[in-house]
Amino acid sequence: MSNSPIGIFDSGVGGTSIWREIHKLLPHENTIYLADSKNAPYGPKGKERITELSIKNTELLLQKGCKLIVVACNTATTNSIQHLRETYNVPFIGIEPAIKPAALQTKSKTIGILATKGTLSSELFHKTTDLYANGVKIIEQIGEGLVQLIEDGHIESPEMENLLHTYLQPMLDANIDYLVLGCSHYPYLIPKLKTLLPKHVTIIDSGIAVANQTKAILEHYHLLNSASKLGTCTFYSNRNPVVLRKILQHEFSVEALDF
Repeated sequence: MSNSPIGIFDSGVGGTSIWREIHKLLPHENTIYLADSKNAPYGPKGKERITELSIKNTELLLQKGCKLIVVACNTATTNSIQHLRETYNVPFIGIEPAIKPAALQTKSKTIGILATKGTLSSELFHKTTDLYANGVKIIEQIGEGLVQLIEDGHIESPEMENLLHTYLQPMLDANIDYLVLGCSHYPYLIPKLKTLLPKHVTIIDSGIAVANQTKAILEHYHLLNSASKLGTCTFYSNRNPVVLRKILQHEFSVEALDF
C-alpha cells in the first residue's frame, strides 16, 4: 500500500494549490488529481448534490488504488467529508478555511473570509468559527463568480479585478488585518490580491497545513512511500484540460477523462 498513490479531488483546477504543497513536502509520493471542472463551482449546489459529486470522485480514486484521499475543496469538505469517512475505509484529509490562525493572531480583532456560499453556509464552518473566533468580528464574503473566472482561465481580466474590488471593500472598511481564503481556487488570486490590499493585511490559505496533515496521517498508518525516486503525478480533467495544463505551467501532462 505504501507505493499506492495519494488521491486528490476538487471542483476543478483550484485544488492544485493544495497538490503543490503536498508534492513539495512529499516529493516521493505518487499522486492522482481529479479536476471535476464540469461541475464547478460546487459552492451554489446543495449539500446532497455536493455529497453525490464527492462520492463519485472518491469512488474513481479508489478504483485507481489510492491509499488516502485529500478533499482539496472547502465546499466538499464542509458538506460531505463526514459521510465519506463513515462510508469508505481509507483515511480522508479535508480542507477548511484557516479561521483559527487568523483569529488567534489578529490585532484589529476583525478578519475577512472570502469563500463560496457552500462553505460559509455549512455546519462545519459555523462550528469552527464558534470554537476559535470568540470575540473576533468576521466579515464574510461569498466570492460569487471567482471560481468560474479561474476555471475559464480569466485570472488577469477586468471582470476579476472588478469583482475583487467589490468583495474586498467592505472588509477594508471594517479594518481587517487578516484575509482568510476559504476556497482552494483562491490562492491563484494571491498576486492580484496583494496589489489590492494594504501591506498590513495578511493573506492566509490552508495549503501548507493540509500538506503537513497528509504527512502526519501517512506516518500514523505507516503508508509513507519508501521509494527514493520522485513520485509520478497524474492529472485528469473532465472539462477543458488546457486550463489545467496552463495552471500547472505545462510541467505535467493532463488527460481528458469523462467522470
